[in-house]
Amino acid sequence: MIGKRIGIMVLGGMLILLAAACSSNNCPLENTVLCNYHFYDSEGTSITYSDAITIKTLLPGTKTTYTYRKLGYQTVVKERRDSTLIEQGYNESVANVRRDTILVNKSSSRSEVSVPMSYLNPADTLIFQYESISRGDTLIVSHKSHAHVELPECGAHYYHTLTGIKSTDAAIDHVEIVNSEVNYQGLENVKIYFNGVAEE
Repeated sequence: MIGKRIGIMVLGGMLILLAAACSSNNCPLENTVLCNYHFYDSEGTSITYSDAITIKTLLPGTKTTYTYRKLGYQTVVKERRDSTLIEQGYNESVANVRRDTILVNKSSSRSEVSVPMSYLNPADTLIFQYESISRGDTLIVSHKSHAHVELPECGAHYYHTLTGIKSTDAAIDHVEIVNSEVNYQGLENVKIYFNGVAEE
């Protein structure tokens, strides 16, 4: 009888824990905060940009790269010294270069892109490189960041408020902030108006 009671109590406790776990699982499934850039022609019509675009973001500081060259072989660039390549007859050169990260890599026929934002820097620098245009464009996106907590068990994420944006004009005509709040909702934040190059 006592064993039966203990079994019922344990089963009841497990059901309570299971119910609590189910009720506290209210964290949003879509919890990636991205800034959404939509593409338009210079007149304001939504377009698909046909050229392949690579988007990089600049990070503060520099990094050391090691470049290995050998006649008749492909050049190899690494972030760490590779003594095996030297043993194979490669010449090594060392350089300090700017730190950057590729966010979008050679993507074509896009009508929009969504990229993450930094929460430590007051502005993000985005480099747009085009496959068919030698010059690229630079966007500087100023913003303020603040922690957002949906529920304590969900952890904190950073939301952003766009405060300004400017760009160069290789392929971009002009840019415009249409929704300054960057959050989970996935709304359009920035309109990029292209000047007619490589549009479909």
